[in-house]
Amino acid sequence: MKTLIVDDEPLARDRLRSLIGELAAGGAAIEVVGEVGDGRTAVSAAAALDPDVVLLDIRMPGMDGLEVARHLARLPSPPAVVFTTAYGDRALEAFEAAAVDYLLKPIRRDRLAAALTRAAALSDAARVSRLAASRSQAGTRTHLAANVKGRLQLIPIDEVRYLHADQKYVSVVWPGGEHLIEESLKSLEEEFPERFLRVHRNTLVAAAGIDALETGDDGDSYLRLRGLNVRLPVSRRLLPEVRRRLRQSP
Repeated sequence: MKTLIVDDEPLARDRLRSLIGELAAGGAAIEVVGEVGDGRTAVSAAAALDPDVVLLDIRMPGMDGLEVARHLARLPSPPAVVFTTAYGDRALEAFEAAAVDYLLKPIRRDRLAAALTRAAALSDAARVSRLAASRSQAGTRTHLAANVKGRLQLIPIDEVRYLHADQKYVSVVWPGGEHLIEESLKSLEEEFPERFLRVHRNTLVAAAGIDALETGDDGDSYLRLRGLNVRLPVSRRLLPEVRRRLRQSP
């Protein structure tokens, strides 16, 4: 069973690697395929290494373990997640994120062995089902994940300028370029209702980045965004709501 260790503390990673080594020496079919020290790198490493299980710390700087788990749930072959933490107050959130187990530090070998056995026993179909169900209970993310030339690109939500739907893909436009994600515009609108404003059936705009609402020579309405040489059409049906939101903006 391929295992990825994620913890911002080197000593904690050493401890887990040592315990796994002991379990492997005792006959367990398990190997460490990677170790990383932060959440953003963990998402990219999981996409590249395709582990069966991720031993994931919850409290890390930047992207915490709970958000990492939400991104892992969206991978084509999502791994089982076992949270490892010094704090017992996040257990409910951990299991809502479809964790297989929740281990408190200092981690004992027998508890780790039991968690890994549970992860190995969970079928691929059951794991995907659990992870899919967890998405409806997940909190708001701070990043979106796009697959760029086989590499996972994490895009900070607060840098996204607008989202445009085209068939089953959504284009994310941000200062780093334009990338495709396999998420629906509707789900993004529901997850980030305060940040994004629907201006067209196929477009969401970051409300904070709107520069002006204009009327074109054709009589239709368009939005200009700060720092972008683009005019986005506003549908007549949504125009009253767009105007209302703009009036409320500071």
